[in-house]
Amino acid sequence: MPFVDPVPNPQQPESSQPAALSPDTPPFAGRVLALIEVLICSDFLTQSAIGGTLFAFGYHPLVNGRLNIVYVVVLSLGDTLLLIALILLILNTHGERPRDVLFGPRSIAGEIAIGIPLIVVALTVGAVVLLSIQRWAPSLHTVVNNPLQDLLRSPRDAWWFAFVVLTAGGVREEIQRAFLLHRFNVWLGGPAVGVAVTSVAFGAGHLMQGADATIATGLLGAFWGVIYLRRRSCVAAMVSHSGFDLVQIAQFLAVGR
Repeated sequence: MPFVDPVPNPQQPESSQPAALSPDTPPFAGRVLALIEVLICSDFLTQSAIGGTLFAFGYHPLVNGRLNIVYVVVLSLGDTLLLIALILLILNTHGERPRDVLFGPRSIAGEIAIGIPLIVVALTVGAVVLLSIQRWAPSLHTVVNNPLQDLLRSPRDAWWFAFVVLTAGGVREEIQRAFLLHRFNVWLGGPAVGVAVTSVAFGAGHLMQGADATIATGLLGAFWGVIYLRRRSCVAAMVSHSGFDLVQIAQFLAVGR
């Protein structure tokens, strides 16, 4: 049963316009299936499967109380490959063109050019949120030392971690966000609901870094989600997200916090 958008998007080319609902395609069934696909592509199932496999082979997330760089790299890259494969499979199964859903009709080079200055915007958003929390709600700074610093113990580790944040952060998370927002936009309450749900989940995924980091990353997730919805392409958000993460690594290496 292909997914269809009951309200065609005028920004899409005519060839990618979804067809109208047929009488034998109940909207309720479409919503249930969309919800199942959102849950499948939410990271929980894929990371649990890969994490369980690594554990069975003797790899553990912590070594001597610190994050294990090998575990993090294998888990992140494995989850990236599996999740993107699932998203492409789901889209193709429903007759949806991944190029239309993820990148839209816009020029990829043009979207990259737009994404570069948005790195500065993302850094500004993150800084303003964290400084505001530090000023008005310091109790939300619940983690003194970011545990991700444990992964930056050598230049080699820094290069591995940079590769991880580019692939599992900038690429995977923005492809995932675009797919989830597409499903919410068509079937699960609309774009505002999609941005709210995906941003809360994105922030919660960073809870180990502290409550303040959770709030900041949640708002950044909303920022990147709005970019996708405005552009109908995840490329600008992907560039902004990747650049933001790389600047964070550079900051950790430079000042150690």
